[in-house]
Amino acid sequence: MEYKAVKGTRDFLPLQMQKRNYIFNTIVSVYKSHGFLQIETPAMESLSTLMGKYGEEGDKLLFKILDSGVFLRQEKLTEFENTVTDGRMQKAASMICEKGLRYDLTVPFARFVVNHQNDIVFPFKRYQIQPVWRADKPQKGRYREFYQCDADIIGSDSLMNEAELIEIISEVFSRLRLDVTIKLNNRKILAAIASLIGHEDKITQITVAIDKLDKIGLQGVEEELLSGGFSPQDIEKLRPVLLISGTNEEKIKTLSGFIGSNEQGCKGIGELEYVLNKCKALNIHNIEFDITLARGLNYYTGAIVEVKADNVAMGSITGGGRYDNLTGIFGMKNLSGVGISFGADRIYDCLEELQLFPDEVKTATDVLFINFGEKESERCLLLAKQLRDKGYCCEIYPESCKMQKQMKYANLRNIPFVCLLGENEIANNTVVIKNMLTGEQTTVKQNEICGYFN
Repeated sequence: MEYKAVKGTRDFLPLQMQKRNYIFNTIVSVYKSHGFLQIETPAMESLSTLMGKYGEEGDKLLFKILDSGVFLRQEKLTEFENTVTDGRMQKAASMICEKGLRYDLTVPFARFVVNHQNDIVFPFKRYQIQPVWRADKPQKGRYREFYQCDADIIGSDSLMNEAELIEIISEVFSRLRLDVTIKLNNRKILAAIASLIGHEDKITQITVAIDKLDKIGLQGVEEELLSGGFSPQDIEKLRPVLLISGTNEEKIKTLSGFIGSNEQGCKGIGELEYVLNKCKALNIHNIEFDITLARGLNYYTGAIVEVKADNVAMGSITGGGRYDNLTGIFGMKNLSGVGISFGADRIYDCLEELQLFPDEVKTATDVLFINFGEKESERCLLLAKQLRDKGYCCEIYPESCKMQKQMKYANLRNIPFVCLLGENEIANNTVVIKNMLTGEQTTVKQNEICGYFN
């Protein structure tokens, strides 16, 4: 029998972990530079916490956890079988599943804020890097288990927060040397459009459909709306909005003509212009107003952000938006927040495809000391400690074996420097340092070894 990782999940080898940590460390360093504080939440949440927060499609992708033991008692089992026989599947599921794996980090964060409101200072700037799970069909760039790297500011209505989060996005991808386009929209604009075509009550259905425009095209979106009960006249009204093009300023001008005096739409356009102007002041020029951007999550109420890599065929690699009352579902009203989430796994795939990981990421150990025997390795221990105290990563080969084997180990591990310290070097108080890339060898005094690497 062959044992493999579950489909949609992966094992990570040491080199892959070094590359992943490069991404995580880059994101964390930017988060910290903006004053964000780290938290963690459990992998499991109550289904009552998770259900109904992600829309109908999101609810279908929740991994539900089977309760352990209790429902197997005979009286429970009989009730369960009767419920299934009657076709009440949702009721049956609730009888055997009370918990689920988190779908994202935002809803658990809202629950966290309500639980710990007396322990944190508002506005609260949090970051969180943990795995999430979705019962999705695995494919390129889409996994069942993957990491999100979230940052949220909660307890403030200021649109400066949106600008700061977009600045963070820009800084992270600049450091990763990945060219991206930052797409921006506003949920209020989408709500106004739904209202103006006479279907304000169907905003979720509209946004889910138009969010697929880049995947299924205009005709596909229209067909989905027609099959969902919209009339050809509704589609005709909506089509000019979907075809808006030009610069950000030109798109806003065209949209303003469509929106007219609609109060919610005008407010959305005003918020959009404010954020775009702040980003312009920050010299962020790779930002695009995209009227079709919807991100089908029910809790967004204002700005919506999504990031696409310019040179890789990949879905969204970062997303987020404003949610005015997410904590209200847990009993804490009128607490506005805005957040973003980096998709680390997709970013990894982009950097790998474009070969953008720096060479130093491939190196976990800076220096390997060759083991010539007991006496020599004891001296190596002292020198290795000196280098570690200076921040270098060092290893001593654990066994005194053939030089060829030890050098092969250094090559396979991509270790850039090897130190040779045999009887002659001990007698002369020296050490030979070999550059594994160039093959050059240098002899230095043992007390000068740290200076060589500086």
